[in-house]
Amino acid sequence: MSVVSQVILKSDDELRYPSSGELRGIQDFFQTGEQRLRIVETLADNEKKIVDKASQELWKRRPDFIAPGGNAFGQRERSQCIRDYGWYLRLVTYGVLAGSKEPIETIGIIGAREMYNALGVPMPGMVEAMVCLKEASIALLSNEDAEEAAPYFDYIIQSMSN
Repeated sequence: MSVVSQVILKSDDELRYPSSGELRGIQDFFQTGEQRLRIVETLADNEKKIVDKASQELWKRRPDFIAPGGNAFGQRERSQCIRDYGWYLRLVTYGVLAGSKEPIETIGIIGAREMYNALGVPMPGMVEAMVCLKEASIALLSNEDAEEAAPYFDYIIQSMSN
């Protein structure tokens, strides 16, 4: 949900007009719109490059994942990991676009964590995978855009760390 939607719903729930602070938040949201769109476009246009780089880095850091008995051993398992990278990258773009971490949470971070636990996927490995995804993504952005996008990756990393 965007900042605008959040302000409207909260104000309506409380039967009041938006506060000046909330209106400044909306103004800030609009002022950063071009940057957020640029970040989303860069990440979306480079999804394959980001996913390939992140997965290669993960396999270097954690070769045990692709070794016999590892969670990403075998083509099918490895393909599922790569598919998940794309899904998480999309979640990040939804958050950046909305200017809020709420889409990341509501669309699936909690459910994904529960699914990984049920499947016996080690969460420290998922955290490491998300760090690799963040690094591969941030490397394609300007410093200013990277600073804006990083908290959305960090939110996923933190959610998986708990």
